[in-house]
Amino acid sequence: MGFLSVIRRWALREGMPIREIARRTGLSRNTIKKYLREGAVEPKFKTPKRPSNLDPYADRLSAWLLAQTRKSRKERRTVKQMHADLVKLGYVGSYARVAAFARAWREDRHRVEQTTGRGTFVPLVFQPGEAFQFDWSEDWATIGGERAKLQVAHTKLSHSRAFLVRAYPLQTHEMLFDAHWHAFRVFGGVPGRGIYDNMKTAVDRVGRGKQRDINARFKAMASHYVFEPEFCNPAAGWEKGQVEKNVQDARNRMWQVMPVFKDLDELNQWLEDRCIALWAETPHRELPGTIADAWEAEKPMLMALPPAFDGFVEHSKRVSPTCLITFERNRYSVPASFANRRISLHVYPERLVIVAEGQTVCTHERLIDRSHRKPGRVIYDWRHYLAVIQRKPGALRNGAPFTEMPEAFRLLQGHLLRREGGDRDPLGTLLRNTLTGSGWSISYHWFCTMMRMPFCVP
Repeated sequence: MGFLSVIRRWALREGMPIREIARRTGLSRNTIKKYLREGAVEPKFKTPKRPSNLDPYADRLSAWLLAQTRKSRKERRTVKQMHADLVKLGYVGSYARVAAFARAWREDRHRVEQTTGRGTFVPLVFQPGEAFQFDWSEDWATIGGERAKLQVAHTKLSHSRAFLVRAYPLQTHEMLFDAHWHAFRVFGGVPGRGIYDNMKTAVDRVGRGKQRDINARFKAMASHYVFEPEFCNPAAGWEKGQVEKNVQDARNRMWQVMPVFKDLDELNQWLEDRCIALWAETPHRELPGTIADAWEAEKPMLMALPPAFDGFVEHSKRVSPTCLITFERNRYSVPASFANRRISLHVYPERLVIVAEGQTVCTHERLIDRSHRKPGRVIYDWRHYLAVIQRKPGALRNGAPFTEMPEAFRLLQGHLLRREGGDRDPLGTLLRNTLTGSGWSISYHWFCTMMRMPFCVP
């Protein structure tokens, strides 16, 4: 209750004498009489301005806070980090004082933006099949018993607000292309426009206004699916506010309630099923019915889905003398005939394809390990080295690729190598011919009979 109201209640309602009110409040009787007159205003007591340890650093801290507003959310420094920087400059005050200054600064800035018109928005309306919105986020899930940090692709139809969430280990081109294919597959077609922020996998350079230098591979993907990419102004997330809100909603409705998964494919299948289930559970804010009802009405307006875009990223690699190429700290084997030659590496989200002379040479499962503390792995295919052991049979004894041969071949190799010179005698030739496919079945059957071993097909 205000100070004036207390004095008036004591005097007018409780009949307390002015002398008693003066004793209780410490005010003079003339001041109390003034407050009791009609039209008296609530007294305001000025708080004296006391010097603060932060005063010499106020301008610098204000400049830091202003600079943070121009950065993306992931790049902004926290107030704790700013406090630590001020301490390095000689500030001896507490963190609480810095935090209070930051809160007051943000409130003043918000008040100015509201006064000047910033911070107010116009509701956006989209026609069926007109546009979709896309954004990335970072979330965590437990996969294979380990907690993993994931890059999550969010795609949302602007009219019906049907959405799809899909997780990837990285935010690279091949992951981006794969996310678009699965979104269009689930939506049942392709809208006319795509609304994005200025992500590096889509925009090489941000120009003045709406001018953008679009990445060549991203432009090829947009041309394949026949939609027009449109990019928001910097720091204008409201232009794709639907998918921005979807990022927040997904954390509450999906990531905080999800179970443990054995691999990423199982997680993505769970996310897809969960998204479709939420369509039927979530009412549309502007249209009658649920999101699923609005999507059914919008689906005929979408362009028919074309074949999937071949969304690989190409790298030129030189094969080492040990028949290996390096990618993302891991090494992968290539057939020996391409040693010391250049090949083309096509990178997909889940596999690596080696191409030379216009033909696919071999394929490897892609290994992605975001822990830079661990050394890279070497992935061999022992068949890539068969041409080498024909010329260098001694390599069969300690060759690293041959530790991964099928069990039958390793059993045969063990029997031969226990003999002196076993990798060079006629039985060693038998093994090399067997490995290279030269009448292996008959020769191997004969060898098993001679050694009194059971015959099994490798």
